[in-house]
Amino acid sequence: MAGARGDMRLRLLVAVVAASTTVCAAQLTRNHYAGVCPDVETIVRGAVAKKFQQTFITVGALVHLYFHDCFVEGCDASVLIASTANNTAEKDSSANLSLAGDGFDAVIKAKAALDAVPRCRNQVSCADILTMATRDAIALAGGPAYAVELGRLDGLRSTAASVPGKLAPPSSTLDKLTALFASNGLSQTDMIALSGGHTVGLAHCSTFASRLRPTVDPTLSPKFAAQLQSWCPPNVDARTAVPMDTVTPRAFDNQYFKNLQTGMGLLSSDQLFYTDPRSRPTVDAWAKSEAAFDKAFVAAITKMGRVGVKTDASQGNIRHNCAAFN
Repeated sequence: MAGARGDMRLRLLVAVVAASTTVCAAQLTRNHYAGVCPDVETIVRGAVAKKFQQTFITVGALVHLYFHDCFVEGCDASVLIASTANNTAEKDSSANLSLAGDGFDAVIKAKAALDAVPRCRNQVSCADILTMATRDAIALAGGPAYAVELGRLDGLRSTAASVPGKLAPPSSTLDKLTALFASNGLSQTDMIALSGGHTVGLAHCSTFASRLRPTVDPTLSPKFAAQLQSWCPPNVDARTAVPMDTVTPRAFDNQYFKNLQTGMGLLSSDQLFYTDPRSRPTVDAWAKSEAAFDKAFVAAITKMGRVGVKTDASQGNIRHNCAAFN
C-alpha cells in the first residue's frame, strides 16, 4: 500500500507540474517579436553561424548551457548572470563549472548583433536568445531544424545556492534521473531524447574517471575503456576533455544511441539507458531510426523550453546585459 500511495503521489506531482508548464506554454508564441524585431531569428542565426565557424564546441556548449539554465529556476537565463561581490551566481556553482565559455559567448555575440539594430535593441530577452541560439547550433551540426516558442522574460535572481539537487550527477540511477525530469514535467522518453544531445559536446575526464580506475566499469567496451585510459591517464590535467561521442563528434545525429549499444557511453548515466531493460527499447529504436530520434528530441526540447518560464513583469524583464541584472 505504501508503494502504491508513493506512485500515486508521483503521478499527481507529474500532473501538477505538467499542468503548470502548459499554462506557461500558452503564453509563449512563435511570432512574439514580430512587431518589435521581425528579423530576430535571422539575426541570431547569423551570429551563431559566425561563432560556429570559429569553433564547433559552440554546439555542445549551447545545448549544455540551455539544459542547465532550464533545470534551475526555469528557462530564464539565470545561468548567464555573473557573480558579484555580494552574490555567487548559478554559473559559479560547482555543478556549472564545466559549462564551456563558448556557449556564453555565443549568446553575448547574438545579443550584440540584435542591439546593433535600433528597433531590436533591448527588445529581446536573453532567455529567448539562448533558446534560439541552441536551436540554430543544433541545425548547423546537422540536427533537426524546428520552430521555437518565444516570449520568455529574464529572471531576477541567480544564486549558486539554488543549484544543488536540480542537476543530476553522472553517477545517478535511472530512477533518480526519471524523478528529476518528472519534477520538470518531462517524461522518461523526453529524458532519453534530451540525453541524446550528448551526441555533441565534451566531458572532462573527471566526470567518468571512476569508470576507468581502480577497476574498469564492466559495462564499458574494453577497447573503448583502453582508449579513454590513454586520453585520461592518472593525474591528467583537470581541464582535459574528450568528445562525448567519439565516432561522429561533429555531427548531431543518433550515433549516441548506437554507441550505447556497443558499450561506448561516456558517462555511467548515459550507459545505464542501455543496461537497464526499462529504457533499452527506446535506445534500440532511436539507434535504428534517426528520424524517430529527431522527432522525439524536438518534442522534448520544446517541452523543456517551457519549464518555469517567466512571462509576467513581476517575475522578470529584458536584460540590457545578459550577464547582469538591470
